Amino acid sequence: MSAPAPARKFKNPRAKHGFQGRTCSIIGVGSYLPERIVTNADLALMVDTSDEWIISRTGIKERRLAAKDQYTSDLGAAAAKRALENAGILAEEIDLIIVATITPDMPFPSTACLVQQKIGARKAAAFDIEAACSGFIFGLEIGQQFIMSRTYNTVLVIGAEKLSTIIDWKDRNTCVLFGDGAGAAILQHRPDAHGLLTACMGSDGNKADLLSMPGGGSKCPATMESVHAKLHYLRMDGKETFKNAVNAMYVAAEEALRRCELEIGQIKCVIPHQANRRIIDAVADRLGVTEQQLFVNLHRYGNTSAASVAIALDEAVQEKRIERGDLVLLVVFGAGLTWGAAVIEW
Repeated sequence: MSAPAPARKFKNPRAKHGFQGRTCSIIGVGSYLPERIVTNADLALMVDTSDEWIISRTGIKERRLAAKDQYTSDLGAAAAKRALENAGILAEEIDLIIVATITPDMPFPSTACLVQQKIGARKAAAFDIEAACSGFIFGLEIGQQFIMSRTYNTVLVIGAEKLSTIIDWKDRNTCVLFGDGAGAAILQHRPDAHGLLTACMGSDGNKADLLSMPGGGSKCPATMESVHAKLHYLRMDGKETFKNAVNAMYVAAEEALRRCELEIGQIKCVIPHQANRRIIDAVADRLGVTEQQLFVNLHRYGNTSAASVAIALDEAVQEKRIERGDLVLLVVFGAGLTWGAAVIEW
């Protein structure tokens, strides 16, 4: 008879002396991808590009695009319903809805309020946050604070994007990168688990111009001139974004592991923001992540911004790459600049 496996040893940074808050776990996940698939060959009919050019530079083979009458709130609501089903709870049990997005249905009301109506979460408070591709981790940390403080018992966190509405489909450097989709997680206290162990978040507004959409806000409201100048489309300095992404994600992941006194080899599944295969591989190489640990679905969906790691987390769970008790590392980077990493005991 083989000896029992040694107990996992790690530090819970939140469990300090005298700490009275509750732990917070993800009890259910769900995701939604639109039906329409746009391949690299399809894009080659629209701009000067090719399947080989896109794959060699990004690792992306296809992406999903929402229908004209499908909005970010629709994508988020569909993902939320699947997360509720996965968690085995009703929408009426949700106390708070947080939606992370850079493509809200409209400036106001919040997309979270629209999701609330669509799923029937009539008792929930609801608001949006905007941290670009880092939004889901920021949302998890915000949601956890409400659980730990006992303000709320059940929090729904959604990352949802309809990026196809802010992409210049004549710009081959950006239009090949992005897709639409949504992912969701249900947070509750689970007595037998540490749950979300730590989250490191950071920002650098000095580099805000590297990745932005200039038009549409109070600084540049919509005018004939702003539309003609294409200021309502996403703009990116690819080379500088790449360099900053690799360094920020590596530093954030290292800090999250350090706080928990963990080595990368103790992590069962590493889920990075699905932006570019070169970025993913560079971060994985610096961290010492093995191919068996790394979860990548970028080739199927492209960069879905705030929805990226949420969709990947759901797929990793469904594929049994993550099971109860496993340690998971999420690491992200986005416009702002923003970045973050989270360690979770599943």
